[in-house]
Amino acid sequence: MDAVYLLFILLLSIFVGFELIQKVPATLHTPLMSGANAISGITVVGALALAGSDTMGEYAAYLGAFAVFLATINVVGGYLVTDRMLAMFKKKQ
Repeated sequence: MDAVYLLFILLLSIFVGFELIQKVPATLHTPLMSGANAISGITVVGALALAGSDTMGEYAAYLGAFAVFLATINVVGGYLVTDRMLAMFKKKQ
């Protein structure tokens, strides 16, 4: 029963997130991306804590290392996209 409940929450959050992001105007995309990068940075710190913890077991360390990898990709990609979008607003010389 718990698995069905968690699956429902996951699907609902995917749908709501997609609908919210789709409705964001282009002028607000860059500030929102910067906020998302900050949240992903916090995720990297939490994943590092999980990966370095011996109390949670070996499986948690592998899962934490994978989370560090994915969150780092998200942070780097987010900053690259933000930098590219900000470059679009600079005056050409």
